[in-house]
Amino acid sequence: MDGLIVKLIGFYENYDRTVFTRYKDKVKYWLTFNEVNSVLHAPFMSGGIATLMEKLSKQELYQAVYHELVASASATKIGHDINPDFKIGCMVLAMPAYGMTANSLEQLAIHEFENQNYLSRIFMHVGNIRLTLKDISKKHSIGIQFAPGDDEILKNIVDFISFSYYMSVAQHTIQKTIRLVKEILWVVLKIPTLRNLSGVGAIDPIGLRLVLNDFYNRYQLPLFIVENGLAAKDVLVDGPDGSTVEDDYLRKHLMQVSEALQDGVELWGYTTWGTIDLVSASTAEFSKRYGFIYVDRNDDDSGSLARYKKKSFAWYKSVIVSNGAALYK
Repeated sequence: MDGLIVKLIGFYENYDRTVFTRYKDKVKYWLTFNEVNSVLHAPFMSGGIATLMEKLSKQELYQAVYHELVASASATKIGHDINPDFKIGCMVLAMPAYGMTANSLEQLAIHEFENQNYLSRIFMHVGNIRLTLKDISKKHSIGIQFAPGDDEILKNIVDFISFSYYMSVAQHTIQKTIRLVKEILWVVLKIPTLRNLSGVGAIDPIGLRLVLNDFYNRYQLPLFIVENGLAAKDVLVDGPDGSTVEDDYLRKHLMQVSEALQDGVELWGYTTWGTIDLVSASTAEFSKRYGFIYVDRNDDDSGSLARYKKKSFAWYKSVIVSNGAALYK
């Protein structure tokens, strides 16, 4: 392994030891990385890789993935050594893809897409990571460089699977034959039966239930939803208690979480993204609103910063107070 990489992972391990030791009696649940699989699509924002995406080779990208997995597995071991009661996960971005036709080749292509998006058990630290990396190396005709001793480190798998869920996408494949090689081109389409967000996907509560069942059946580990929210342009309306937003995203998604629990999924926790409207990390917009508290602020920095409780605020409070009994009210 490159000396600079070893040094960088060492910095991360020192950070892990410091934080784990400081909070070993106060914090039980930990995540080593945030949306770790998004490095495949946003290498700089998600992985700190300075090379432009269009200039980044598959070799460089997957080698970076490997180093990140080693760092994550090492953090998992360090945490368990400091406090065996720690529950440690590595969080991924979940976004199911649907085919727009009943074409079996299209469904197969979507299956391949999802395996690449999640990198299957690799990002979950479940199973033989090195073997899976070798399969990826062969598929992409690259050679991931493995370091001595990493096999043992990579055996430190997570205690639970954690993920973010915002939306789903529908995709259509266009197959082109170039020198006998089939190339699949993806086109993101609107889903006719769902509310579609501008150019990014669709609001899909049932998709969350599908992800919960898929992950639990695939990995047989407890799950934790650590981000669930909506990037939409809310509109203030007059209500009986003042201005509010008539939103139902949170209610519909939590109802599907309840359905997944009845399916037999083991879920350890749920947190929203977020409590209050905030600047979008992906686009730096304030108009992409996530919280159940509306903030009077616009993308041009105008607005009074006044706060307004959305409809979901009182509903979510009642669900928490009733320990879920008010879920369907």
